[in-house]
Amino acid sequence: MAVGIFDSGLGGLTVLGAVERRLPDLPLVYFGDNAHAPYGVRTADDIFDLTTAATERLFDAGCDLVILACNTASAAALRRMQEGWVPKGKRVLGVFVPLIEALTERQWGDNSPPREVGVKHVALFATPATVRSRAFQRELAFRAIGVDVEAQACGGVVDAIEEGDMILAEALVRSHVDALKRKMPEPDAAVLGCTHYPLMEEIFQDALGPQVKVFSQASLVAESLADYLQRRPEMIGSGTESLFLTTGNPKAVSNRATQFLRRKIEFTPA
Repeated sequence: MAVGIFDSGLGGLTVLGAVERRLPDLPLVYFGDNAHAPYGVRTADDIFDLTTAATERLFDAGCDLVILACNTASAAALRRMQEGWVPKGKRVLGVFVPLIEALTERQWGDNSPPREVGVKHVALFATPATVRSRAFQRELAFRAIGVDVEAQACGGVVDAIEEGDMILAEALVRSHVDALKRKMPEPDAAVLGCTHYPLMEEIFQDALGPQVKVFSQASLVAESLADYLQRRPEMIGSGTESLFLTTGNPKAVSNRATQFLRRKIEFTPA
């Protein structure tokens, strides 16, 4: 009865931590494709191939449901996977929809026509591949009208976080926020469209100012997953143990993951 969580690197651990707090008895299998991170600079075909390979490994580990806790994969690969790749009896879900539902104040599964919402000017901070895909804008358009989205590709932030250089990460975040504010001086809300970015949420908030509501994904995805499994309990897979898998160096990845979650984590080769 395991659920799989996939990310190109360590950012998805922010989602895993939130899911553990919300669903403490649910076994989780985490797959970090650290050998190929970051995904944000890769082509859509490359991202699709890497994401499907990782998802197949999670299916093999007893996960019938896999969460793509990677905005780049959700943006560049998820729709293609759902339209023709996902096997019968399996499900692959992304991390955009819970975020957009919170932004537009919609309940899960509300498929009513798009309508005007409280926010009018939204700043999106994401990887270059996520920004290029325009997946966030596409999903938002299904639910809301009259919302202006200004996207900022935050090059270098994921690399700095993965390498543990939080000083560089902070400097890059402030630089990207400054660049965004030159294009949209007064956003109503900001979306942190990468699961690495919750680690920098306080910096984003400080740089944007207290008047901007910052939406971060981890807790939103965890709550959405809890709701989904309550309605679809059959999607809890056959796996019974939590695992941490990586395509990278297990020792190095384990050390960084331990710093991420502030508890000992041991990765094994995928």
